[in-house]
Amino acid sequence: MPQRHSKNNNDLAFFTYDEKRKLGYGTQKERLGKDSIKPFDACSLCLKPFIDPLCCQKGHVFCKECILECLLSQKKNIQRKLAAHTGQQKQEKEEVEERLMLQKARELDAFDQQNHGPVPQYNDKNYNRDKNGFHGANSVKATSYEEEALRTMKAFWLPSATPDAPAKVEAPSTSTTCPEGREKIKMKNLFPIHFTEDTSAQKKHKSLDKSFICPSCKVTLTNTLSLVALNTCGHVFCKKCAEKFVAVDKVCVVCDKPCKDRNLVNVEKGGTGFAAHGDNLEAKDFKHLGSGSGLGLVRPAMKT
Repeated sequence: MPQRHSKNNNDLAFFTYDEKRKLGYGTQKERLGKDSIKPFDACSLCLKPFIDPLCCQKGHVFCKECILECLLSQKKNIQRKLAAHTGQQKQEKEEVEERLMLQKARELDAFDQQNHGPVPQYNDKNYNRDKNGFHGANSVKATSYEEEALRTMKAFWLPSATPDAPAKVEAPSTSTTCPEGREKIKMKNLFPIHFTEDTSAQKKHKSLDKSFICPSCKVTLTNTLSLVALNTCGHVFCKKCAEKFVAVDKVCVVCDKPCKDRNLVNVEKGGTGFAAHGDNLEAKDFKHLGSGSGLGLVRPAMKT
């Protein structure tokens, strides 16, 4: 019987098609399930059903407590960085002034020495060396035994024998950012949104979970629908009703509050590091085999 030479021969300098398939060569695709997608009625920070939801102008929805805590922590972090930057600038200014003062003292000493003979010299305290040869903040006071050890040791990596390199603190940005969209955001840019709860007898009897409907067409809101919120009153509609009625009549269907096209905000679906975005909910993993290696370069999974 003929042998399966192409599958049994393993001494080739290149990979066969069967070997590439077994190693997972190429792009692997998998459609994401429901658990990989953030529900539209969940907070983008805590990933739980939102409580007192607030929405930014880009359509990201957060719990009121979550977004306030996030913005407060950002402000505290900015204040801490500003204090560190101010302290560093003050220290640099003092060092410059001290350097100028010492330079003037050296010039006066050189002038006096030239005209009146030798005089006591001033020493820069920042470069003042002790008898062990160490200087600055890392200088140590050693006993007679330690002096001998320091004089004969060759451990140049010790902190006492190495110069310090202070980290440069850059001036931080003073504006808070949205934790989801990374755009600049302020508390006044957030507006509360209101979902219309389905209070029908059948829905209430079948499930204990809350379900929301469009106040115009009474369709149950899910992740498959595109949602639009009004930043004037906060009512949420499906996109079809918003384009058909609200955008044409320039008034809210629920509260009759006037609005304009710029007041329509598209509510984002999905949208965290643990959940997928958009309509093409497909995860891809691309594996490339390097020449002469069975491992090659592996690119992590991408969610689109």
